[in-house]
Amino acid sequence: MTSMPNHGDLRAELETLTTEAFRPELSEIDRLSTLEIAHLMNGEDTTVPAAVAAQLPFIAAAIDDIAERMARGGRLVYAGAGTAGRLGVLDASECPPTFNTDPSRVIGVIAGGPTAMVASIEGAEDSRELAAADLDALALTADDTVVGISASGRTPYAVGAVEHARKQGALTIGLSCNAHSALASAADHGIEVVVGPELLTGSTRLKSGTAQKLVLNMLSTITMIRLGKTYGNLMVDVRASNEKLRARSRRIVALATGASDEEIERALAATDGEVKNAVLTILGGVDGPTAARLLEESGGHLRAALAASAG
Repeated sequence: MTSMPNHGDLRAELETLTTEAFRPELSEIDRLSTLEIAHLMNGEDTTVPAAVAAQLPFIAAAIDDIAERMARGGRLVYAGAGTAGRLGVLDASECPPTFNTDPSRVIGVIAGGPTAMVASIEGAEDSRELAAADLDALALTADDTVVGISASGRTPYAVGAVEHARKQGALTIGLSCNAHSALASAADHGIEVVVGPELLTGSTRLKSGTAQKLVLNMLSTITMIRLGKTYGNLMVDVRASNEKLRARSRRIVALATGASDEEIERALAATDGEVKNAVLTILGGVDGPTAARLLEESGGHLRAALAASAG
């Protein structure tokens, strides 16, 4: 059974957290005009990027370790409860259409399961055991990375996920919005983006949520850049699953190669619509099967495949 602190102990713990601090200067915010409140919120949000910037060395170090493991076939797993868990699931779900990753490579697990994406699952965030069970279902390996996400840095589900993953030999990262957090202490890499007290006391879906989203954007995007999922700033691994993405695929090939529409259509036809392969056939002057072979030999890195085609 999970050991639960009594309400007095938990209240005392929350009162020590920056994310839970009360701001008396905002105690009459409900008496302001809508525009005044909007100005206040906007001003609060402008402070978030600087808080993220202070953690960039730690973020970069974590990304390098993630990419090293993913290059060996490892997975990136986000684990959190409530808003933090939803942000992890969101980031994971956007990797397949953006980078053509297999859905099993970047995964989001949330306390309470998929239902918790749209509803509050009472008590789920308080269970370390639930986190361990959710991760055991994934059969973690030493090449996997688990990112525990918690604004407070104390959420038992997130801390338990990191502790359990570390015991399994996986790389662990703790992303929180309080300094000296239990989550960061439990992880190989601690990232603590201290954004300060929220506009609404304890509403960590605000600045804390924004900060977590910015960091998750970096973790996944820069990892994918390191893995060769882009060519410059072009999403050459984009999955053309709808009309908008099919049009974007053609535009990406055009931007990468400067080729005519007719040449682009021929290249995409010869490569079953794979953007990266199509770019290689045009710039490298090779046929579709050769492009596929060169990319496989280069681990999917288009620049390396282009160099090989020139050699």
